[in-house]
Amino acid sequence: MSQVKMVDLHRQYLSIKQEIDGAIQSVLEGTDFILGGAVRKFELELAEYLGVAHAIGCASGTDALQVAMMALGIGPGDEVITTPFTFVATTETIVLLGARPIYVDIDSRSYNLDVRKISDRITDRTKAIIPVHLYGQPADMAPLLRLARDKGLKVIEDAAQAIGARYHGASAGTLGDIGCLSFFPSKNLGAYGDAGAMVTNDPVLAERCRMIAVHGSKKRYEHEVLGVNSRLDTLQAAILRVKLQHLEKWTEARIRIANRYNQGLQALDVVTPCCSPGVRHVYNQYSIRTAKRDELAEFLRVRGISHAIHYPVPLHRQPAYQHLAGPESSFPIAEGTAREILSLPIFPEMTKEDVEKVTAAVREFFG
Repeated sequence: MSQVKMVDLHRQYLSIKQEIDGAIQSVLEGTDFILGGAVRKFELELAEYLGVAHAIGCASGTDALQVAMMALGIGPGDEVITTPFTFVATTETIVLLGARPIYVDIDSRSYNLDVRKISDRITDRTKAIIPVHLYGQPADMAPLLRLARDKGLKVIEDAAQAIGARYHGASAGTLGDIGCLSFFPSKNLGAYGDAGAMVTNDPVLAERCRMIAVHGSKKRYEHEVLGVNSRLDTLQAAILRVKLQHLEKWTEARIRIANRYNQGLQALDVVTPCCSPGVRHVYNQYSIRTAKRDELAEFLRVRGISHAIHYPVPLHRQPAYQHLAGPESSFPIAEGTAREILSLPIFPEMTKEDVEKVTAAVREFFG
């Protein structure tokens, strides 16, 4: 039985093999493995692609969030408003810095932070808001930014799943004070290991992030601020430079695949992804919602079709963080979504036959 993978990185590698192999070989021959020339070149190319003044590479998307918060002075006693329905890194980094995550329930269609509910959660300890552009769709940034300005709050965009997404023409990650990107291999722009970046139009904030990511130092053995070791490897930067040149065509392919899914899944007892007005959704995940999620997942597994759940347990229910939200905390839309969400395979190299196989299986299940 032929399999349909969630993501097929081998197909992608074969499609750009010569370019990738050449880039890797160049780094091996140059032996500039730490902060080599490819790192700065990638940062400049990434900034140009996103239309932002500064891009600072780092070791992962998780580190990007932590370094960004450190650069903004977030620490013990502070509160950071965010969503309970996302990958754990968003909350993890807040807690590691001694701050407290304050959750706001999500919008029932976009699954992003419900901006209308933020105001009630702001206190005199609130320092920042972290919207997550979940699955590749930007959060509703205009009212969020207005609220942040009115309240004097910083905005850190978690754009880990949303490179190439746009909100009324502006790139996701470039609208707030700072944006954080992940280049985990399965992301729309993925490295061959962990990698990440921060992007900002603020030169002072950019310089501070760059220092923090290299042990708090501008000059070797002189450490001006508390820092961490979070350098983007030269090898990963070289790989990302190659892949960045293909990102737009890969993004367009994802959008075409999502549209095929939307057409093929019409009139079924599933909620397909919405695309909010004025945004470009880049479908890092294509996630449907159904009350029969677990039964459908098993049905697909038996037929050789991969799937995933993003995410099965909201962050306020996770054992490591439940005490911070309080046992009485309830975010019903996030909790309901977690019980019903299911991600179907999507990657740029999917063939029409792949999409049809997945669609036919879902239709068979409901038919």
